[in-house]
Amino acid sequence: MRIARFSAGSDPQYGVVELPEDGQGHPNTIAALNGDPLSMPVQLTGERHDLAAVRLLAPVLPRSKVIAVGRNYVAHAEEMGTDIPETPLTFFKPNTAIIGPGDPVIFPPGSTELSYEGELAVVIGRICKAVPIERVPEVIFGYTIANDMTARDFQRSDGQWARAKGFDTSLPLGPWITTHLSLEEAGDLFIRTTVDGDERQSDSTKLMVRSISDLVSWISEWTTLLPGDLILTGTPAGVGPVEAGQEMSVTIEGMGTLTNPVLATDQEGKQ
Repeated sequence: MRIARFSAGSDPQYGVVELPEDGQGHPNTIAALNGDPLSMPVQLTGERHDLAAVRLLAPVLPRSKVIAVGRNYVAHAEEMGTDIPETPLTFFKPNTAIIGPGDPVIFPPGSTELSYEGELAVVIGRICKAVPIERVPEVIFGYTIANDMTARDFQRSDGQWARAKGFDTSLPLGPWITTHLSLEEAGDLFIRTTVDGDERQSDSTKLMVRSISDLVSWISEWTTLLPGDLILTGTPAGVGPVEAGQEMSVTIEGMGTLTNPVLATDQEGKQ
């Protein structure tokens, strides 16, 4: 199942995305739900829209936190000139960084070096703490696509990553939450990032240094995870710069494609 958050000209709502391969007789439509599936039992309302006629929004807005993992692919650590850390390298991104499909990533004021990082994101489905590895599947609601945008000049100069990775528009998410993947399937998915159609990243989640189960279990040892919390699992090799006017797309096998344009700081007011 694919759960999207969307607007059809009114308040945001959730719906089930129906694509041709679903075999439900409603190709490329979205069937509305009567609430938030991350916080309550929901049912279909009977309302249905053409997917092309609605605006897809970020599929989840964590009320609590986004926890990102750095250097979780060997080749990416090597290209950044760093080693794999002995324990997972984690950092927070604020929920104000989140934007949805098609929304512009805007250079933060003062930055001239913006970089993409395509990633698989885990959506937590229930409150949990100190989750044993064998019980991790019980706490995962689904998966979505993330682009962990980074201001490299801020990252070098600041000595920590809050500004470099937490600026407004630094976390595109979407296009929806994929809930039908098993943990094993999510751990072996092809990730591809393009800029203006040119391939920049091409790798598989099976090359993660630490698996999804390892990350969820380890993170939950030191912080309580809440429904809607996100864990970004790290980016493969191939990260690089983008310029204003370019368009980035992150595709994950079986999950869809997240596309966002890049704008200069002085273009923000024109949107």
